[in-house]
Amino acid sequence: MSTRIHYRPFAIADIGAAHALTTELKWPHREDDWRFVAGLGNGFVAECDGRVVGTAFSWKYGVEAGSVGMIIVSPAHQGMGIGRGLTELALEELGSRRAMLHATPAGRPLYEKLGFVAIGALDQHQGNAGVPALPSLPPNERLRPIGERDTPRLVELASRASGLDRTTVLPALLESADGIGLERDGELIGFALFRRFGRGQAIGPVVTPYAADPLRAQALIGHWLASSPGAFVRIDVPADSGLTDWLEALGLARVDTVVKMARGAGSAWPRDERFAQYGIINQAIG
Repeated sequence: MSTRIHYRPFAIADIGAAHALTTELKWPHREDDWRFVAGLGNGFVAECDGRVVGTAFSWKYGVEAGSVGMIIVSPAHQGMGIGRGLTELALEELGSRRAMLHATPAGRPLYEKLGFVAIGALDQHQGNAGVPALPSLPPNERLRPIGERDTPRLVELASRASGLDRTTVLPALLESADGIGLERDGELIGFALFRRFGRGQAIGPVVTPYAADPLRAQALIGHWLASSPGAFVRIDVPADSGLTDWLEALGLARVDTVVKMARGAGSAWPRDERFAQYGIINQAIG
């Protein structure tokens, strides 16, 4: 097998080859899912004899933070240092920004060598969802549809809860997602988005004020499950969200757990502690 590896920037024309890589690894991404993440970030490919055998991306969130993801190497070309080479290129794009990623067990040793430390865990739930009994919200709170005029507030809430500047990401997501908001006395205090992804639908992000009881998150997630009974749904939630047993009881099995890692952020990721992100956009963008 040739070991002539060439690295270059990712181009839109690489979508088909990138999709073939994720298909080979049994990742659920459609070509449209690739277009979404590629359109928001900067990517690189590794080529061997003119064939794309690896990818990596970085996404910038303002001047202080970013993430890396979609780090993929064809099984036939693993163990050749390609993953490290691609990851280093993606990190160079972020400059001095704090960097975040979600690591599989196989990838974690590499990321630790590059200075990342574990700061949490993320559970992937998916399945054909049942219809939940919707919890009762406090009397002054209600769910309502979101509209275009809500976008600035949605960006603010998503940024506070994640610690990532969502000025660019969230409006792009809203172009293809439906949303439900949580309102208290006329003020939007939370929301959840619902969109096509992979084999079916995805819920996320899910943002509410922080509370020991995830009741508000259950109300937002439950709204989307009730709207599409029996649909195949995926949601990625923090392992400490308090949602695991509830989701599994609804048919959304926990199928994977990954480690949330950060570089340049100390032992915790800085964010507004008054809000919590109970579901992420995806494992690449956070």
